[in-house]
Amino acid sequence: QVQLVESGGGLVQAGGSLRLSCAASGRTFSRYAMGWFRQAPGKEREFVAAISWSGGSTYYADSVKGRFTISKNNAKNTVYLQMNSLQPEDTAVYYCAATSSSGSYYLKEKRTYDYWGQGTQVTVSS
Repeated sequence: QVQLVESGGGLVQAGGSLRLSCAASGRTFSRYAMGWFRQAPGKEREFVAAISWSGGSTYYADSVKGRFTISKNNAKNTVYLQMNSLQPEDTAVYYCAATSSSGSYYLKEKRTYDYWGQGTQVTVSS
């Protein structure tokens, strides 16, 4: 069992930055690949970024590539999402998720993930 708690959301102006954190419980955190997803009002939850269990491979949605960076600290049981050059269209609730699966195809699919956090709100004003 893995419990995930996100933090770091908030209100920021367009062009600004935020860093989201996701703290995980459980001693087997290092065995899980992690993903970030987001859901805007009235829209489906969509993939943002993912990182392999080792941290050696990362994957991004085209909409955030070059602006967002995902990283994983297995010693601290934490995954991060550094978000730069934020735009109003990035406004959403951001969720972190954990999976024992691997591979770029599977890590971009929300159905792959076994555990989810409660989400943190990110609002970008224009």
